Amino acid sequence: MDIKAILMGLAFALMWSSAFTSARIIVADAPPLFSLSLRFLLSGILAIMIAKALGQSWRLTSLQWRATWIFGICQNALYLGFNFVAMQWVEASLAAIIASTMPLMVALAGWLLFKDKVSLIGMIGLVAGIAGVVLIMGARLNGGVDALGVAFCLIGAMALTFATLSVKGAASGGNVMMIVGLQMLVGSACLFIAAIPLETWDVNVSATWIAAFAYTTLVPGVLATWVWFTLVGRVGAVKASTFHFLNPVFGVAIAAALLGESIGMSDFIGVLIIAGGILAVQLSKQQA
Repeated sequence: MDIKAILMGLAFALMWSSAFTSARIIVADAPPLFSLSLRFLLSGILAIMIAKALGQSWRLTSLQWRATWIFGICQNALYLGFNFVAMQWVEASLAAIIASTMPLMVALAGWLLFKDKVSLIGMIGLVAGIAGVVLIMGARLNGGVDALGVAFCLIGAMALTFATLSVKGAASGGNVMMIVGLQMLVGSACLFIAAIPLETWDVNVSATWIAAFAYTTLVPGVLATWVWFTLVGRVGAVKASTFHFLNPVFGVAIAAALLGESIGMSDFIGVLIIAGGILAVQLSKQQA
């Protein structure tokens, strides 16, 4: 892996992790489902425009259409929808920690449900990652964290895990930016339908809110996606996924720096254990 690939991986992890802090700012002054629906509408249109400029086509394979619908519903509507709602009550750092365990959930589900082979280092990573989550959750629950918010974050992570396991290999055949844009439009439509009976469009518009919304739409929404697929094309999906181990570290650090969220010793130790567990799982995939 060359220096350019390493820098791209670091940039992706940083952008992905920062989305939880900007989302926390957004939902403090606006309804979460309407906000996320609007974000996906704008990101989706922009992604499709980029795809057309790159010469990509609307003509997708059946597997790609399946991926578009599954990821649009499970990732954009359910995973991010539940997270946006949850961050009305839970801190961005905790939401980032839970979401970052998705690679562990995928590995565990693959082993339990699909009998995927897991090497010794992968099994050690799974056990360590779960132990780190238990450590953080125990301390947070004892500290009075909102249980419903935690449950929503977990449901969202499980929805993303299901999507990941359901559409393996869907990126083959090209048109990846077009697929991403269409996924965003599917998510936008689902979220808008859910928001109509549940929310009212009441936004406290401020410079901070506008900046957070624009950042979330453009950087984690579009730029991070482009960086990710460029990185995958350069080094492959398995090696690119190694950078996921940085997500809990960056997520907690950004929330502490920008939102002033307090980080306890159990959080610090738990995050390092989770990061180590994710790294071990991803390295075991490379060895396989």
